[in-house]
Amino acid sequence: MKKLLTLLALGLSLSYGAAHAADAEAACGEKAAEKKLAGAAKTSFVKKCVADAGGAMATTGASPACEKSAADKKLAGAAKTAHIKKCTADEKGGAQAAASAPKK
Repeated sequence: MKKLLTLLALGLSLSYGAAHAADAEAACGEKAAEKKLAGAAKTSFVKKCVADAGGAMATTGASPACEKSAADKKLAGAAKTAHIKKCTADEKGGAQAAASAPKK
């Protein structure tokens, strides 16, 4: 039963993140259209806008918790990237461990 609940919670959190990222991308696309951007300028603007809106998870696989943790620690550049990569791996490892835990 714990395994089912864990998988359900994980699935819901992942679907929320994807939906949020899609909303952010649509809103950023509208902003780019208002600014009459096209081509590489539009692509760059939308990518940065989505990342600023917290949609980085959709493009990098990072969870909002890992992004917040890096922001709280005021990390930037390579240190931020390394922190997010480790944090995401730890979260995925924890979810896999919970899913593969023996039933009681």
